[in-house]
Amino acid sequence: MHPALENLCGPGKSLKAEAPDANEIAGLLRTGVARLHDARNSALALGPEVWRILDKCHNTRNLGEYEGLLDVDERLVKDLINATQSVVDALNR
Repeated sequence: MHPALENLCGPGKSLKAEAPDANEIAGLLRTGVARLHDARNSALALGPEVWRILDKCHNTRNLGEYEGLLDVDERLVKDLINATQSVVDALNR
């Protein structure tokens, strides 16, 4: 179990520790990959560089929100602004 979840498990707590299920994990990964593939090939037709920036920013936000690790620099902000503009432009087409 991920250490961040350990404090939520145990008697009187909201989560119960369970053994990993390889079939469930494989199914979730297949579903995620299929959805990402569909989204990337949607009508927006955004290049992989835009998706990489959006993914990096999403992961950075999650680290800040859930683990208190917020590492944002000026380059990431500029890249996010450019990626966001690409999304806006694609939506307006």
